[in-house]
Parts: sequence; C-alpha cells; structure tokens
Amino acid sequence: MIYVLRIIMIVILGFSVASYSTSAANPPSASADQAILIEAESGRVLYEKNAHDEQKIASITKIMTAHLAIKYGDLEEMVKISSEASITEGSSLYLKAGQKVSLNDLVYGLMLRSGNDAAVAIAEHISGTVEEFSKLMNKEAKEIGMENSNFTNPHGLDLDDVHYSSSFDMAILTQEAMKDDTFASIFGTTNHKAESIDPSPVWRNKHRLVNGLYPHATGGKTGYTKQAGRTLVTVAERDGMELIVVTIRASNDWNDHMSLFEYGFENYKMETILQPVTFPPLPGQAENEYYTVTDAFRYPVTEEEESLLVIESKISNNRKDPPTVLVKLDQEIIHEQTLIKEIRKDSSWWSRLINRLSFW
Repeated sequence: MIYVLRIIMIVILGFSVASYSTSAANPPSASADQAILIEAESGRVLYEKNAHDEQKIASITKIMTAHLAIKYGDLEEMVKISSEASITEGSSLYLKAGQKVSLNDLVYGLMLRSGNDAAVAIAEHISGTVEEFSKLMNKEAKEIGMENSNFTNPHGLDLDDVHYSSSFDMAILTQEAMKDDTFASIFGTTNHKAESIDPSPVWRNKHRLVNGLYPHATGGKTGYTKQAGRTLVTVAERDGMELIVVTIRASNDWNDHMSLFEYGFENYKMETILQPVTFPPLPGQAENEYYTVTDAFRYPVTEEEESLLVIESKISNNRKDPPTVLVKLDQEIIHEQTLIKEIRKDSSWWSRLINRLSFW
C-alpha cells in the first residue's frame, strides 16, 4: 500500500502567492512556420507552433558546434586552418589556409559573425574531420533528447536533405548549452576583438535583439539559407525568469521573438514551490527518522494556475523505499523528488512533539 499525505504548501515549503497586474492572455500569432517559447530552468513549453516538425535550420546549427567546442575543446589552444576550412562557402571570417587562430576566437567568430569557415575549423580540431564531428553532434543530440534532429555538418549549409532539426529540439539544445557560463557569455556578447588574428578584427554580433533592439535579450543566434529561410534563436531574462524562443522560416522573426517574450513575461511568473527543508517523521515512519527536501524547485505559472498547484508526499509501507515529494499542476505531476532520510538518535519524545507542533 502507498500512503499519500497532502502537505500544506505555505507552512512547510515556503510557497508564496504573488500578485499580478495581468491575467493570462492569448499568445501572439507568429509569422514563422515553426515557433516555440520555453522557460529555460524547468523546460516548460509556454507556446508552440509545429514545434516538432523536421526542417532545415541554417546557421542556428552553430549552437551545437559552439556547445561541443566548449565542452570538448580547450579555448586557449591554437587551431591551424585547413584548406578545406578556408574555402567554405557562405558567411565567412576570411580565414586563410595555414593560419593559426585560437579556438576561443573561432567560437566567437562562429557565433557573432556566423563564420562557416570557423565551423569547419572547429569540427576538424575537435574530431579530426567534419564527418566525425557530425557523429559527435548526433551523439550529443540523442543524449539531450533531440528526437527530431540529424546533423551532417557543423554550419547548417544546405548541402543535403538529411541535415535538419525542429524548433523544440533547438530550444532544448539552447537550454542545455546555456548551463555553461562560457557558452552563455559568448552567446550574449555584442562585440569581440579577435586577438589571435593579425590585425585584430572586432566582430559585432549580427543578432539585432542582442545588440539592443530588445532590452531583455541576453543571447542568440541568427540563421538563413534559401531553403531554410530565416531561423532565429534568442534568450531573454526578466524578473528572475529566463525564456528561450526559437523560430524557423519566419517572415517577421524579430517581432515574433519580442511578442512571444512579452507574452511569456506578462503572463507567467517563476514561483519557488519547493525549498530545501528538513521536517519530522511522516506517518508510518519511525519517530527518529527525519526527512529533507534537498533541492529547490521553481516553475513558471500563471495567476490562474496557482490554485491548481498541489504538493503531496508519497510514503510506501516498504521501509526500504524512501518517501518522495510530488508537485502537481492540475493533477499532472510536474516534479518528483526523493526525500533524504536522517536518523536523529538523540531525539527525545518532548523534542519530537515540539518539532511536530512547530512544523505542522
């Protein structure tokens, strides 16, 4: 048998009700064929349009390339530019065969100026060849959970019909990449001076929202090919909540992103639903067993959804199974956390009584 105990949220876990100036509204209509808005910490999808369709994605591919360069490379290393990299078509840093450039500058040039030559140089440096790097891209995609993606190159040029992704997959890739402070810093840089190149060029980010068009934008990547159309990824932060927007084949992508961000920020607020806390034995547990919620849990909710949040503890009669805390939104489990047990040998009946009264 499993016992379920409803916990009073405000007393135990510090959940507080916020006041809002706006109520949930209908999301804007995006011009893009594909669009998605997610909250970066929880991954909750706040808006989507054809978000799982497989489509060409152009240069937002380079988010994966930069993520892997930072994950597996040493940014201080010098990279020798191959002849293959130097003749890569499309947007370019105008690198020359035999030239040596730091991996750091290559990643900045990749993200700010969308250098296709930098993408090939990075792929060859990390994996030896573009083909082997593509295998690494697909391995990483699988581990992240990108179910509608396949990579065959590090830059996104339309070289075949089997290089594709989706707005959802690119959103969760960005969510994963942004966990690294180095990636986040590069992603949000407006200007970079490439010290390893003589004379040192200064590269300005092509992303208009990051360059000041939208004050809350903290990072992003542009993309375009004739077959893919305009693709765009942007991250923005306001009032302690970070949002990610991805659009594919959009005729008005700058406005799409700003409208979706405003919709998210106006209608959702980040609530700390669970806070780290230790509390007395639960029903069915030994009197000297105390339990701890170790990790805070935050989640974006609307004003209307607050009344639908429930926190429960689940306790099995099998003493070997640790109790868990469940967070539900409208009866759907959105978070589950195993409680950590602590045996307090010096706990007297009087202290246990005081703890129970003060806790409940």
